Amino acid sequence: MQLTISGHQLEVTDSLRDYVTQKLAKLERHHDKIGGVNVVLEVEKLLQKAEATVHVSGAEFFADAINEDLYTAIDQLADKLDRQLIKHKEKHRGH
Repeated sequence: MQLTISGHQLEVTDSLRDYVTQKLAKLERHHDKIGGVNVVLEVEKLLQKAEATVHVSGAEFFADAINEDLYTAIDQLADKLDRQLIKHKEKHRGH
């Protein structure tokens, strides 16, 4: 899985990069054909925003999460993407 992390009005530190990598690594458990993941971390006044696009063979998923804490937003983002991949996998399993 190729992971691209960028920041808008925010410097992506090594600890942030490691945290995002660790959280999104669990996506590979549900789908083995993940081509790439683009993550954008953003600061808007008092709110922290994390958004990601996941490229899977035959589909593309987008999720975003907004919270006052960036680490919580990353957790929420990972959960949303996890649910989307599980739903996609179950849909294709029936065919």
